[in-house]
Amino acid sequence: MVSRVFSLGLRGIEGYLVTVEVDIGPGLPCFEIVGLPGAAVREARERVRAAISNSGYTFPMRRIVANLAPGDVPKTGALYDLPLAVGILAADGQVEETCLDAWAFLGELSLDGAIRPVRGVLPMCLSLPDLKLGAAAVPVGNAAEASAVPGLEVGGFAGLGEVCRALDAGRLTPIGRPVFGPDALPTGVPGAADKHGDLSEVEGQEHAKRALTIAAAGGHNVLLVGPPGAGKTMLARRLAGILPPLTYAEALEVSKVYSVVGLLPQGGGLVTARPFRAPHHTATVAGLAGGGLPLVPGELSLAHRGVLFLDELPEFRREALELLRQPLEEGAVRLARKGVSLVFPSRFSLVAAMNPCPCGFLGDSQRVCRCSPGSLETYRRRISGPLLDRVDMHVEVPRPQRGGRAGPPSAEVGRRVLAARVRQAERLGPVGLATNAEMETRHLNSPELARLSPRARALAEQAVERLGLSLRARDRVLRLARTIADIEDAVEVSEAAIAEALGLRGVGPAS
Repeated sequence: MVSRVFSLGLRGIEGYLVTVEVDIGPGLPCFEIVGLPGAAVREARERVRAAISNSGYTFPMRRIVANLAPGDVPKTGALYDLPLAVGILAADGQVEETCLDAWAFLGELSLDGAIRPVRGVLPMCLSLPDLKLGAAAVPVGNAAEASAVPGLEVGGFAGLGEVCRALDAGRLTPIGRPVFGPDALPTGVPGAADKHGDLSEVEGQEHAKRALTIAAAGGHNVLLVGPPGAGKTMLARRLAGILPPLTYAEALEVSKVYSVVGLLPQGGGLVTARPFRAPHHTATVAGLAGGGLPLVPGELSLAHRGVLFLDELPEFRREALELLRQPLEEGAVRLARKGVSLVFPSRFSLVAAMNPCPCGFLGDSQRVCRCSPGSLETYRRRISGPLLDRVDMHVEVPRPQRGGRAGPPSAEVGRRVLAARVRQAERLGPVGLATNAEMETRHLNSPELARLSPRARALAEQAVERLGLSLRARDRVLRLARTIADIEDAVEVSEAAIAEALGLRGVGPAS
């Protein structure tokens, strides 16, 4: 007799349908799994055998063949334990099959029949509506994230016996299903200041604070250059406290990545706070971009819709820094490993910090720089020109003076940032963009989207000719200026906004 059970698999952070076919026939007792199973899938034979027996059912002592279709795609992980066990019991007639055509089954089995959580449940369940499946039986520890999928019926189960009893009853009753949706996400300014510190704690550094406000409002990148102790790290960490809350769509994007990597809180639902990632300068290319078999996202994708902070930027490996060029331009990481090509999202605001020279005191008012011209040139060459060209703002952070003004708290700045984001959403929403940093050249040339005054556009073109800016740098100046106008609630981008954007980039009249 043959049974058919639906399950799911992962390609990167996207789910696809896996059909588990189980045939029980005459012959010597054996249990074979075909369909390119990985090591963890092959080991499921012993877990499934023990789980069935310890759940009060009988493991058939006949020839069992399980096929995981499609057969030309490798299957990895222990998530197929539950569908394999259900398929065996259904093929042997020990449970009813009435619900099998409408539900997908996911979960790892322990030897006593308990169902353990697995990674990637959220992105896999997000694919179910497209696959015409409206329900999923998942481990109770994954029920919260699965229930974030709109319109999906979720059953969270603690053990194989519960699933079998629900099958016999003809329906899989959800257990303690939480509800996550647009109304469940926080509104207003998030309380990230408690975690990352408040902007009012930073004395002085008004120029850097202004740059961070613009970066938060438009999703831009910023490089902070200053001596040790100037407060670069302190400033960077407080950027997370002024970012607007995630929208529901953004929360799904971020949570998909965290679900695949296994970083969603146990029993939790969606990620509701914007990510802040600060990898060490010894991070490898694979650690930043992603890697492994199967391919999983790295730090660049874990920072999606949030902040990626790279402290001591020149200390990172050259190949790791050059890896940033594509994500900063496209908002995505493209990986190809052993015939597999995947795209991971990585739309983040980069905040990088570095010293002005190897000793850190070039231009410092209190310490003398002792670096030779050769060592200074070598230090600066660690960061390529094309990478620097992709960073919107190059901001000097001098040694702070005592008695500097503290400035407004993160909550107040966050409200201005949120208002600017709302204006961007109203203007850019019709073309599918969320922030000014995502605008391409064609958008910047559009009078309806960029809204540059004629004199502002003329000033930007003059900067290209007189200051030797690349066209990429010009576009980044225009994006910055558009964000400055949004912060000031201005309809058009003015000459003053262009001048400030040029100054923040380290060139022009404001520098």
